[in-house]
Amino acid sequence: MLKKWTSAVMLTALTLLINNAIATEQPLHRYLIKNVNVYDGSDKLIPNQDVLIEGNLIKQISDNIAAENGTDIIEGGNKTLSPGFIAVHEHIIGQMSFGDIFTTDTRFAAYVASSTVNTYLMNGYTALRDVAGNTFSLKKAIDEGYVTGPRIYPSGPMITQTSGHADHRHASDASNVNGNGTWDPMVRNGDMVVADGVPQVLKAARESLRQGATQIKIAVGGGTGSYADPLDVIEFTPEEIRAAVNAASDWGTYVLAHVYNSDGIRRAVDNGVKSIEHANLIDEETLRYMKEKDIWLSPQVSVYTFIPKGYTEDQAKKHRAAYAGLDNLFSTAKKIGYKKIAFGSDIITDPAAIERINEEFVHRTKWFSNAEIMQQATANSAALLALSGKRNPYPHPMGVIKVGAYADLLIIDGNPLDDISILTKPKENLKMIMKDGVIYKNTL
Repeated sequence: MLKKWTSAVMLTALTLLINNAIATEQPLHRYLIKNVNVYDGSDKLIPNQDVLIEGNLIKQISDNIAAENGTDIIEGGNKTLSPGFIAVHEHIIGQMSFGDIFTTDTRFAAYVASSTVNTYLMNGYTALRDVAGNTFSLKKAIDEGYVTGPRIYPSGPMITQTSGHADHRHASDASNVNGNGTWDPMVRNGDMVVADGVPQVLKAARESLRQGATQIKIAVGGGTGSYADPLDVIEFTPEEIRAAVNAASDWGTYVLAHVYNSDGIRRAVDNGVKSIEHANLIDEETLRYMKEKDIWLSPQVSVYTFIPKGYTEDQAKKHRAAYAGLDNLFSTAKKIGYKKIAFGSDIITDPAAIERINEEFVHRTKWFSNAEIMQQATANSAALLALSGKRNPYPHPMGVIKVGAYADLLIIDGNPLDDISILTKPKENLKMIMKDGVIYKNTL
């Protein structure tokens, strides 16, 4: 009798607990955006739409949605509703002078980065792929609400060979052949890593994956900002590249490669790299080869329109050569119908340039239509982020306005398909910025 009574009491108590939990569960917050013209990735806007947001996802899209009790109404005023912008070649750590990069401590760099990500968000970027830097903790701080900024897809440190693009030692630094030299601060702080041979490359890639990298970046050619490597050199052997690719694919993700020249691009593609960064000096045959292999092209314009502060004359010469190659790259891409083109800036060491990051939209109009550029900055870049597969920390669709996608949204005063230059004035023309269903700006 006692056992039966005790069981009945326990069952009653359990039922009360469950009912109480259900009763106190907070309903998802709802926003109803009324009367907006929706950018859906095509060359025309869909007029007079309503969009219902429930929690952090888009719940419904229609031309006349009735508001339920408890729903906050946002009057769109016949303005443009766009997905949040996505930039896939960014350097969140390091938006300070070269001198500061090499002399400051990591905490100062983190404070600067927390301001940098806010600048990105206020320019309309709701997601970024960071392609060289120790941004793991910053991503966590944003996700947990301590810092305001976009979603971050961290690559961790760029992996390079000795004398490669991430080896920033000066002539005065001792050789590391015998392990007796020292590395530069960016290596010591985890923003870059130098690895030689298959075992070291494997270890470097696996260490980044351990820390939470969503994809891996390697350098397969010279760069403008590094001292030791001309733009024409090839970096990493095929075996070393495959080591990084194998480590990433074992974790369900991919490798992107910094490289300008055709020979390096072919080596990267032949050994499993899925995204080529820059490619300014590519020839038509190699670009056609990339298209045939279904490789992402991740180019940038903004960074080449000025000589970064602190560059030597040798670095500036390389930078000008990279800029000169852009016209051939984009003209050839248009000629052969290359569609898998993403959006990004590659701006580094210049906070003022980050403030003007949306000039990238206008720079691209020399080669692309407004609709093509908008697609590059939204759905295309989102598709590239999704290559991270099992390592994707944000599994719902981004870069699109459809049911089930993240509520990463912008309300724009004007139509960027008619005049994309309106995006270069985000303070005036971005009337609402929403990320993950949370409003960070609303001046409607």
